[in-house]
Amino acid sequence: MANALQADAITVQFGGLVAVNDVSFSVPEGGIVSLIGPNGAGKTTFFNVLTGLYKPTSGVVRLGDEIITARPPHIIAKHGLARTFQNIRLFGLMTAEENVMVAMHSHMRSGILRTLLKTPHQRREEAQAHARARELLDYVGVGRYASEYARNLPYGDQRRLEVARALALQPKVLLLDEPTAGMNPQESAAFVEFVRRVREEMHVSILLIEHDMSVVMRVSERITVLDQGQKIAEGTPDEIKSDARVIEAYLGKSGVEGGR
Repeated sequence: MANALQADAITVQFGGLVAVNDVSFSVPEGGIVSLIGPNGAGKTTFFNVLTGLYKPTSGVVRLGDEIITARPPHIIAKHGLARTFQNIRLFGLMTAEENVMVAMHSHMRSGILRTLLKTPHQRREEAQAHARARELLDYVGVGRYASEYARNLPYGDQRRLEVARALALQPKVLLLDEPTAGMNPQESAAFVEFVRRVREEMHVSILLIEHDMSVVMRVSERITVLDQGQKIAEGTPDEIKSDARVIEAYLGKSGVEGGR
């Protein structure tokens, strides 16, 4: 199976600190993969390399067959790599629909002149974008909030709005950073089913950073484990649960039991 996303020998060094050390990693086309590890393991740094926020000291990132290493984040997003953030980064004083529209403009072709002149082409494209934004809001289950300020949405629905905005970029790969943070067990369980539905119906590959081991074990097809910037294990959920290095570094007895 071809890889939708491939990172080869990624190293990130900040002065004398090696945050990520020679990590290779892949997300297969149509796969759901999780990246886990204790706090400070290098997960977010690695995510930031994939999305262009950080330039690696060495190594190569490919999206499909295209090298995207250290390209600007908006260029990487336009080529099909979208993400959400651990700390929600919605535009609070824009409506839910406007938040999705912001992402859609990267694929619109009217340009500044047509927009200023409000040409027929621009008006058609804008109408289509509004309709698509509403479709995405309905798809993620927050359509009733289309005209509400994003900051007024319940927390779990803000998470879903972030996913709608990411999907508006028409991604090939969707990166979810702590998507169930702050959710109760029922919300987390519903989100697991939602992630599977997005993969199947939107035909995207999905990579998660997630601390909730019950979520990780239920949704992932493969799991990669980082500790102190190094990859210490990789495999199926069953393989990871029984890996002594993972148990010692991160899961512990309670973590393993939580994934059952």
